[in-house]
Amino acid sequence: MAENPRPENTPPDEPIENRQTLKTTRRQFWLISKAFFASERRRKARGFLISLLLLALATVAVQVLMSYAGAAFMTALTKKDPVAFWHTLLKYVGTIVLAIPIGVYYRWVEERLALLWREWMAQHLIKRYFNNRAYFRLRGSESVDNPDQRISEDVRNFTTSSLSFLLIGLNSLMTLIGFIGVLWLISGKLVAIMVVYAIAGTAISIMIGRKLVRLHYHQYEKEADFRYALVRVRDNAESIAFYRGEKREHLDLFNRLTAAVANMRLIIIRNRNLGFFTNSYNYLALVLPVAVVAPMFMRGEIEFGAVTQAAGAFGTVLTALSLIITQFGGLSAYLAGVQRLGSLWDQLDEHDAEEERIAYEKTNKPEENSRIVRLEGLTICTPVVMRTLVEKLSFELHSNQSLIIMGASGTGKSSVLRTIAGLWPGACGLLERPAADQLMFLPQRPYMVEGCLHDQLLYPYPDRGATDEEILAVVEKVNLSDILERVEGDLGRVVDWNNMLSLGEQQRVAFARLFLRKPKFAFLDEATSALDEENQEQLYRMIRESGIGFISVGHRETLIPFHDRLLTLDRSGSWKIEDVADHPAES
Repeated sequence: MAENPRPENTPPDEPIENRQTLKTTRRQFWLISKAFFASERRRKARGFLISLLLLALATVAVQVLMSYAGAAFMTALTKKDPVAFWHTLLKYVGTIVLAIPIGVYYRWVEERLALLWREWMAQHLIKRYFNNRAYFRLRGSESVDNPDQRISEDVRNFTTSSLSFLLIGLNSLMTLIGFIGVLWLISGKLVAIMVVYAIAGTAISIMIGRKLVRLHYHQYEKEADFRYALVRVRDNAESIAFYRGEKREHLDLFNRLTAAVANMRLIIIRNRNLGFFTNSYNYLALVLPVAVVAPMFMRGEIEFGAVTQAAGAFGTVLTALSLIITQFGGLSAYLAGVQRLGSLWDQLDEHDAEEERIAYEKTNKPEENSRIVRLEGLTICTPVVMRTLVEKLSFELHSNQSLIIMGASGTGKSSVLRTIAGLWPGACGLLERPAADQLMFLPQRPYMVEGCLHDQLLYPYPDRGATDEEILAVVEKVNLSDILERVEGDLGRVVDWNNMLSLGEQQRVAFARLFLRKPKFAFLDEATSALDEENQEQLYRMIRESGIGFISVGHRETLIPFHDRLLTLDRSGSWKIEDVADHPAES
């Protein structure tokens, strides 16, 4: 079972960590918010924000007017004055009529600004997520789990909650300014009691609920882990079924759900303890203003309407002063969301800087039209523990030439390809290669996109185009004609390609993409592992005849004759390169 986040056994130094976290959270909130209001949509965003602030000010002004109109109305009622009653009632109804459109547009502008913010922020994060292949580098990151949830759910929650809390705080401030004078005119003693009451209540509520932020952070993480496990089962249903792995997957899902439920139970306990205090605090606030002003009414110092006005104003101002108390549960969840988005934002910045550093260290200003892949003294290490896989690797490969990389498992064969692709950060030395759009990598399990067969075969550059005749010719050459029968010859038909095609067919689709795209170099990582010898031989013969330079990773000895040179890697980090003609044939 997954471990709990130690909410009940926190070490004594947690308050220091919390202060540091709050400081970091404020910095992250400022960076994220400033980026939006300084973006290309700043004029529209600032326009909505100014409108929202003006409507918030108008809302408080109307509430103050309603307070006075209500007090006069109640006073006329107690005096049994029909003329004054209907006159004050008309004023009171007038303030209500004025409040309706202000309230409607206030809500509408808030929702429009939140939607605009979410749209921009999600687009911005998605752009940075794919920039420099950060989506690849973030895999397995210890500080950023489930970036998909952060970009989708956390962004939505952040934008709506940010505006909501901003407006709550702004309304509280303006309410405080608008109503404090009303209370002061009734009783200065009442104002003093209210301030002391609010300060004491805020301090106690923080003491009771201070661990809720960390608990909510863990809850986001555990819920995302549970959802990801469900998606993983769906995506790997066939493999799980073949392995009869239902019991193992069921246990894993059960443990993840149990962890989420256990953490949520701790949140509920904290909210219960906080609820005892906040409910007591709110109920007592109903009695305090009446207890203070009732004797004044009995002595004839104020009218009865002032009693009801004092009670309403006291509750309104106390709510403004007690913002942390009344919103503590929502604020703790919101701060946890800000921390998750902020850590993703910071990590994307770090990956941008890391990509620039790696490119500077290992790239020798490759020319766009270069027709050579050259490695000189390139040492490849694992990114985290920096274990050397390949030491000072050097070779040069021109177009129309080929190389196969072989060696025992774990010697770094695929890492060489990842380094050439720019996906592997743990390398230093010299690397020269053509522009990225002149390279193509064929993994062991090709990526099948959603869409029609036309989109599938032209991925990832459908706009470069190819005639239907060219597509059909390539499909025929790679022995995929039966796929056309399954879609009834319609290249525009959309199907579930992952489930429709076997792994061998998916690998032939990858070769069809290669021949349609015609790059200068191709890199094949066990790209024919699911194919029979006949199909493998046919595809390698085609790639040699195409004039495309290529590097292969494989274990089959039968692959060697289709290449010019053989690079053999050793677990010690050493390597050997030789011409295939000099390599002894398999006995």
